Amino acid sequence: MRIGIALDYSGGFKEGVDRIVELEKVGIDIAVVAEAYSFDAVSQLGYLAAKTSTVELASGVFPIYIRTPSLLAMTAAGLDFVSDGRFRLGIGTSGPQVMEGFHGVAFDAPIGRTREIVEICRKVWRRERVQYDGKYYQLPLPAERGTGLGKPLQLINHPVRERIPITIAALGPQNVELTAEIAEGWQPVFFHPEKAHTVWGEALAAGKAKRDPALGPLDIMVHASVAIGDNVEERLAWVKPQLALYIGGMGAKGRNFYHNLATRYGYGEVADRIQELYLSGHKREAIDLVPDELVRAMSLVGPRGFVAERLAAFAEAGVTTLLASPAATDTGEALRFVEEVLALRPA
Repeated sequence: MRIGIALDYSGGFKEGVDRIVELEKVGIDIAVVAEAYSFDAVSQLGYLAAKTSTVELASGVFPIYIRTPSLLAMTAAGLDFVSDGRFRLGIGTSGPQVMEGFHGVAFDAPIGRTREIVEICRKVWRRERVQYDGKYYQLPLPAERGTGLGKPLQLINHPVRERIPITIAALGPQNVELTAEIAEGWQPVFFHPEKAHTVWGEALAAGKAKRDPALGPLDIMVHASVAIGDNVEERLAWVKPQLALYIGGMGAKGRNFYHNLATRYGYGEVADRIQELYLSGHKREAIDLVPDELVRAMSLVGPRGFVAERLAAFAEAGVTTLLASPAATDTGEALRFVEEVLALRPA
């Protein structure tokens, strides 16, 4: 199992980079930079590439709607170049509230667009002349939709690699199936090892049945909060605000992917109540309702032996890359928690 860390998009970036530089020395495998409606992840990944030398770097994730497929490919190739071949392209859809509210672009056809974007990116990296006649993307742009002067071009530079790994953030069955078919990696959120197979097993199997063997095994990359020790149970409460935000407030009623996931995990009734409270402004009450057992199942919080058991459960559920999010009081403690996870991880 690979161990990595994700940078928080809400602040403290330079402190997070310093942490990654220290963790690189003790052997973390990957560092992921998120992009929501925060600072862009590209500039931060470039900065990280200059400050590190061995750790893999990934976007976690670039929303597919706000960059053209060719720009996604160019950006990935550029980041792979400045990092000497250490970049992994993480893409996802985000959600309609962010895409339509912050960016003013329609949230439509996530599955069809994702497939076409992956195909176009790989054409760009192979330095083919980019000609593509898809349902959602046509390159060059047809004459009737522009000036008619578009030319099929190829990337000027020679990429470090013509096959940059792609990881897709996906939750719904169709999107997970597509991911298992076409991507090198899958990044689900709020991964529950004991329930993951029930929720996603069928979709993963269907996608893998169509998978090109050249892609290799599917890298399953998940996040988990970490606090290791005999007196860290109170740290579970630190995880609840984020869960309440996503289950309750990250999307409208009927269009909240994280609420749907909690429901599929068997927490539909409490998820409904969390959403009602959160959307009506009662955030504290919503946070208090997040079930302890749900938080505990998705986290690595507790004594060293318990954390080792939970790491084994994640591995048994198919997780190949675990991104540790330290629930720590200071940088020293955060570094210690990640070092202990490195020591405890399954082979």
